[in-house]
Amino acid sequence: MNHDPPSEETVIFSSKDSHPISGSVRPDFELVRQEFIRNFESRGEQGAACAIFFRGTKVVDLWGGYQCQVAKKKWSDQTMAVAFSVTKGMAAAAMAVAHSQGMFELDRPVSQYWPEFARHGKELITVRELLSHQAGLITVEPSLSAEELRDHDQLAETLADQKTHWKPGTRHGYHTLTLGWYQNELLRRTDPKQRTLGQFFQEEIAERLGVDFFIGLPEHIAEERLSNAQGYNRLAVLGHLNQLPPMMVLSGIWPRSLVSKSIRTLPISNPADVGGPEYRHVEIPSANGIGQARAIAKIYDVLARGGSDLGIHPTTWNELVARPIVPPAGPRDAILKLDTKYAFGFSRPSQGFVFGNDSSAFGCPGVGGSFGMADPSAELGFSYLTNTLSFRIFDDPREQAVRRACYQCIENLRSQRRAA
Repeated sequence: MNHDPPSEETVIFSSKDSHPISGSVRPDFELVRQEFIRNFESRGEQGAACAIFFRGTKVVDLWGGYQCQVAKKKWSDQTMAVAFSVTKGMAAAAMAVAHSQGMFELDRPVSQYWPEFARHGKELITVRELLSHQAGLITVEPSLSAEELRDHDQLAETLADQKTHWKPGTRHGYHTLTLGWYQNELLRRTDPKQRTLGQFFQEEIAERLGVDFFIGLPEHIAEERLSNAQGYNRLAVLGHLNQLPPMMVLSGIWPRSLVSKSIRTLPISNPADVGGPEYRHVEIPSANGIGQARAIAKIYDVLARGGSDLGIHPTTWNELVARPIVPPAGPRDAILKLDTKYAFGFSRPSQGFVFGNDSSAFGCPGVGGSFGMADPSAELGFSYLTNTLSFRIFDDPREQAVRRACYQCIENLRSQRRAA
């Protein structure tokens, strides 16, 4: 007997001026709606969207608050927001599709595909090490302007000329902005069509799934669809040490530290600037993807269920869900200063950042409160986007409350099936 809940969704709408909420929630995921509303009532949320796919069905699609807090323009079903490092997960999805198409092998040297990369002793760095944040290429010196990011050939020369900051493969450290540009050039060198990562993502993932998410926003996207992120000056972080790994913040004060170098790759002082007019149209595959929560959740849903809709090969799938390889120096992150795990460009569950049912989960958080993930064991795709940045790099109370409610709903469904 089939005990699966009905697929019908219950349309809900709240027109309260303080927190207008719209969207749809399947009745058995009502707890998610309640926590989403509480985010606006008691957790300081001003503008956000949340989407969840469970077993291939969209069960939550919510948005609320304001996409522009100054003009009090309501967040709508068409609003798109900058995803910050949640973008890394979308870039990783593109690399997974490329790997499935046979464009590169994980244990081959990057220099085999990109000969210039071998400069300064980088000839033995493997694709696997690069995608696992183990290459030690955590910055670009000097910092990059938006104009320089438009010239992919010149950017490739700049990247190839960088030196590593530790012996590759021995340790890992969050490649805050740089990972996506190295992924981009690897893809340009191996794709028969020589597409950039943003172009490849658009054609091979977004268009195939019919979702709105872009890495490098096209000029034709109307500005009135874009959410305005409320960020902060980097110096403000010092007043919120309780929201960040303390050692990371303290290390970042020293200009020559790895932490400081990793976040000074772009000449900006407010993280929200990556989604601003100067940078939104260039490709920063680690940080400036712009799109909808339902797009991210849909992509993770497809990946969580094996990726057949994107042509993911079983070999690639096995790599996505395999236990990540911890480098010899251990799980301590050289940048974040806590225990982390990475594989294939994705963040993986770790002692420092716990998510999903088990070690097969993969995703990536974004600065300020956003998060996207796939949980294969639950057949779940999850996404939360906010334009009201906190100082957290993961486990923001708003996102976490909604995610916990999601898993409570799933557990309730399991209990009902056991009882039946």
